[in-house]
Amino acid sequence: MGHAVDYYFAPQSPWAYLGHQRLVEIAARAGATVRVMPIDLGGKVFPISGGLPLGQRAPQRQAYRLVELQRFSEHLNAPLNLKPKFFPVGGDDAARLIIAADLAQGSAAAMQVAGAVLSACWAQERNIADDKVLAELLAEQGLPAALLEQSHSQAVQERYEAYTQAAIDAGVFGAPSYVVGGEIFWGQDRLDFVERALSR
Repeated sequence: MGHAVDYYFAPQSPWAYLGHQRLVEIAARAGATVRVMPIDLGGKVFPISGGLPLGQRAPQRQAYRLVELQRFSEHLNAPLNLKPKFFPVGGDDAARLIIAADLAQGSAAAMQVAGAVLSACWAQERNIADDKVLAELLAEQGLPAALLEQSHSQAVQERYEAYTQAAIDAGVFGAPSYVVGGEIFWGQDRLDFVERALSR
């Protein structure tokens, strides 16, 4: 029986974008299940964990973030706009769409939608807070258009809130965070450690 990874992330996180496809590949190699758990990072987790929205961080931290994003984009050969047209952007609607895909069609579909959303934000200059863009992403992934309507349901909202609370309870403070057997790995640059944990 394979292990499971609790994948906590914000749909507008560049670091989640940079790690997403590698997580897909690592989980497949390990025969692991990914529990796709988008969270309200800025609205609910940061106020508790001491995190700050990007615009409120010290200039040195903001500058170094751009350096690191460029480094990892080149290292991973992942196209990335350092300052995308639609950023900062709200991630709630995209998070709920990912959850709707999970509830209706399972983890693989949720990972597919998450990957499309992350790429739309960071590689394609698209507004992931726009329902029209989200509908286009579903069509491009060959997924039912009805998922967009389902994403506005109370069940989806409750799941979003539950995932956010689960992240807080697990001690998650940033995104992406991967939890394996109760152990937190924060950041896409910790995916090698995630793979080792899954192979144990």
